[in-house]
Amino acid sequence: MQFLYPSFLWALMALAIPIIIHLFYFRRFKRVLFTNVKYLKELKEETSNRNRLKNLLVLLSRCLAVAGLVFAFAQPYLPTGDRIKSGINHISVFVDNSFSMTAARQDIPLLDFAKDKARLIINSYSEEDKFQVLSHDFEGKHQRFVSKEDALAFVDEIQITPTVQMVDKIVKRQHQLMETVSGNKISYIISDFQKSISDFSTITDTTMEVNLLPLQSVNQKNISVDSVWFDGPIPFFNQNNKLVVRVRNNSGEDSEQVKLSFKKDGQDKPIGIVDIPANSVITDTVSVNVDKAGWHEGIVSVTDYPIQFDDEYYIAFPVPDTIKALFINESGSNRFMDALFDGVPYFSLANQNVNQLQYQQFVNFDLIILNDLKNISSGLNNELSQYLKSGGKVLIFPGKTSDIPSYNNFMAINGAGTIIGTNKSVKEVASINTEEFIFSDVYINTSKNLKLPKTTLSFDINNSASGLQEKLLVYRDGTSYLSKYKVGDGQLFVCAAPLDKESNDLVYNAEVFVPLIYKMAITTTKHKNLSYTISNNLAIETDNLRQSGDYVYKIKNEKLEFIPGQIPSGNKITLEVDDQVKSAGFYDLMLNDQVTGKLAFNYNRRESDMSLYDGSALAPLVSHNTKLKIMNEALQANISTSIAEKDRGVVLWKWFLIAALVFLAIEALLLRYYKP
Repeated sequence: MQFLYPSFLWALMALAIPIIIHLFYFRRFKRVLFTNVKYLKELKEETSNRNRLKNLLVLLSRCLAVAGLVFAFAQPYLPTGDRIKSGINHISVFVDNSFSMTAARQDIPLLDFAKDKARLIINSYSEEDKFQVLSHDFEGKHQRFVSKEDALAFVDEIQITPTVQMVDKIVKRQHQLMETVSGNKISYIISDFQKSISDFSTITDTTMEVNLLPLQSVNQKNISVDSVWFDGPIPFFNQNNKLVVRVRNNSGEDSEQVKLSFKKDGQDKPIGIVDIPANSVITDTVSVNVDKAGWHEGIVSVTDYPIQFDDEYYIAFPVPDTIKALFINESGSNRFMDALFDGVPYFSLANQNVNQLQYQQFVNFDLIILNDLKNISSGLNNELSQYLKSGGKVLIFPGKTSDIPSYNNFMAINGAGTIIGTNKSVKEVASINTEEFIFSDVYINTSKNLKLPKTTLSFDINNSASGLQEKLLVYRDGTSYLSKYKVGDGQLFVCAAPLDKESNDLVYNAEVFVPLIYKMAITTTKHKNLSYTISNNLAIETDNLRQSGDYVYKIKNEKLEFIPGQIPSGNKITLEVDDQVKSAGFYDLMLNDQVTGKLAFNYNRRESDMSLYDGSALAPLVSHNTKLKIMNEALQANISTSIAEKDRGVVLWKWFLIAALVFLAIEALLLRYYKP
């Protein structure tokens, strides 16, 4: 047996007090005269013996009671092997404050239970020990050790957050701080251990003891709007845009009569009532008609209770007033191309001579078409390559007498094939790739009565070095008439034949020519994210509209306004939002007090899955690392004792305290009921 506070054993000197009382206790007798004291002498001797026994029993009870109290304050324990710890403890306590901790247990949020556990853990250690309090926010002030008092204050401050960290990342963050200290290193993770964030396979560190405290709530049903996107590259006004909605049932029970609705710019539009089988996903579509250009806000929502953080999904999207294309040519414009754009509302075509280009204007166009250029200069090569990487789209119709090496140089830089020769034989297009967006919804049946392009002069293109080719129109011999290549965020389209009507009858095939250019133009509109997921390392890339260093982007809504970090790179700029956005909703993107766009933020759907690991389910997941310990419900019921026994062995102070009380009770019984 050992003692946590052996200095208290000096108090055993207090045993002298009952002994002294016993030795100096003299009962006073009244003198009575008798003529014959023979029988009185016998009675006196018998009574004296009984009193002596009673006094000895009382003395023993008092001594044992005092000894029990002294031992209790010295906190004795029985060592149990190599688990005994001595010296200063460094304790890191993680409190799960994610949305799943809003679930109730005995009508109390799990977060409150977790904070109570954290307080009990901290109070189980001494004032000399050091503490770290951690939550999903990974706040800067939590990245250091503090006193017990400060640690308890940090626990009180913890609130629900949209930020979510994986368990292995949490342990790694705790370990990073532990590496800076010596002594006992102990970690506690208090969580409901959602399956979506609980990966223990990568936790291999054995220098820190990690104690897992699983908390279980009442099984919760949860329906969430999982994701939302447009079925197409962009929404366009005065047409029906298909918005696809994915809704997930995150529970093991079927959900019936779930109301699904869509709100655009403040106007509600019911989508319908849906039934969702257990642990499954359904998709639905809603037709969105936009009657004006500019930025628009939308909210897809479901009716669900009690978990509601994922019931709404926010989107913000721009609708362009005009789709703009640039036609770069060697001489004059192409009358067929002019006629095509003149016949389609909200589309415009600008013609520029290759010798009079304004490179700085490229960013304003959704599609750039190169037609019959003799060569692609190095300057044009560089500008087009940058335009492609930034999300632009380029369509090439090579000229009959073009400088092939200059074309090949441009195509090679952008990962396309290379022109290896001229083919003057008659070739016919035989098939259309209807899986690709450009032709995906154009034709009901491509096998009958569809006239396809025919060429009398074409270029043979070698794509062996390019792994990014996608054939859109294919000749009968299997070679490509029109190919698409992915370049950065943009797309490069290469036609194997000139646009010249003597060499290529594409312009006479309206069934192909019109949808080809039209769909290519709208798919070239630079994609804007419909929404962003709130996290602690969020970064947003957008167009750099700053005219000087004095221009600063801001993000603002009714409750929040801040200036994000700003990293310009060419015509783009990265805004470092990090963890400054805490609430889902709509925000204005502002440049010098002018609104340049809208941003929609949503909570991370990782928290929507309410599948949890309990203690028994965690056991096989942590068996690979002996430093990972599970504190089950029984151990958590008396957490202070559990920690004491875990760190020091079998704690005995309570038993000594009980013994002291028992001996005091025996003393009282002896004094009151034992009559010698």
